[in-house]
Amino acid sequence: MDFKGSDTIPGPRAEDQLPHTAQAAAKIVIVGGFGVGKTTMVGSVSEIKPLTTEETMTQAGIGVDDNFGSATKTATTVAMDFGRISITDQLVLYLFGTPGQQRFWFLWNGLFEGALGAVVLVDTRRLEVSFDVMGRLEERGVPFVVAINSFPDAPRYPIEELRTALDLSPDIPIMECDARRRASSRDVLMTLMRFLHSLAMTGSLT
Repeated sequence: MDFKGSDTIPGPRAEDQLPHTAQAAAKIVIVGGFGVGKTTMVGSVSEIKPLTTEETMTQAGIGVDDNFGSATKTATTVAMDFGRISITDQLVLYLFGTPGQQRFWFLWNGLFEGALGAVVLVDTRRLEVSFDVMGRLEERGVPFVVAINSFPDAPRYPIEELRTALDLSPDIPIMECDARRRASSRDVLMTLMRFLHSLAMTGSLT
């Protein structure tokens, strides 16, 4: 087979290349129920063009996928979203957004493999979905923080009331965010990194 043709495989774009100062990388997963903003968060904060596996939603999902609060949603992640952000000159985070529909949750185990930590995105209109999500992280031993994504029509509650409703221990950070805004999504990731650092300092991070 002749590979000597003029066609060549292009190299990565300059903006996609890792900073030459990068010395460490960590895998972070962004999880949550259907339509909570995982793809939006990865896209808003990634410094490279994010990889998405969104497919158009069809009538086949009616009665299967719970799209409460997402009636205008026309596409859904079927495998994962992927992005990257440099936290410092030396530290790079690789972001993996998980699919939200329960029929795709079998993919989560592979995405959780090797993850240093996780962000759990929560929609206050569907708090009950978060219990299964957090339970899976706890089973895998993946530390996480909780981010309440602020939807315009979602009810607002004091943070401590949400902590009680979600049955979160006092040490797990919980905050409000707007997944559409890069600065807000970045702040969530920084909160996660500080949390992971505190666990490492106390010997709780394995």
